[in-house]
Amino acid sequence: MRGLLGFLPWIVYAFVATGDEWRWGAITGLAIAAVLVTVDRRAGRGWDEIVIETSAAVFFACLTVFSLVAPDSPLTPYGPALVNVWLAGTAWGSLAIRRPFTLGIARTMAPREVWEAPGFYRVNAIITAAWAAAFTVAAVSLALVLSAAPHATTLVIVIKALSFALPAVFTAWYPKRVRRALAGER
Repeated sequence: MRGLLGFLPWIVYAFVATGDEWRWGAITGLAIAAVLVTVDRRAGRGWDEIVIETSAAVFFACLTVFSLVAPDSPLTPYGPALVNVWLAGTAWGSLAIRRPFTLGIARTMAPREVWEAPGFYRVNAIITAAWAAAFTVAAVSLALVLSAAPHATTLVIVIKALSFALPAVFTAWYPKRVRRALAGER
């Protein structure tokens, strides 16, 4: 559950930045991300444990500046899609450098003796890939919906919710499935 708290800035942004007003969403997302990063670092959490929070701080800092400098940008209606593009980039990027963003979080919940096991890495790579795929599908879906039917608020909300809910459910389910499969092999 702690790992999901890192998505709070993104979730709050999704609700605050409704319609054409993304400035308040960006500012709120930045404030929440900054608080999370500060609290986590003071609590001794490593940077690898707070990849999503750190990514949120960078994204919302950039978005805040951009939204204040260019409040009438043609990108304004595409804020929800941009969020998912950034999150997909964060997740895919973490996989590309062989540091799945879920790895640091998982290490806080797993015994130290499994951290270097290939299976531990593989499970986290698969979970991170599920998040990356969900964010990618959401980014494309939101861009299409916002382009074709910009006032389809219900559909936008459903896509936003599913882009977090489905990988969160997978994140909870998949490690248990792997543990059961390994227990059956022994």
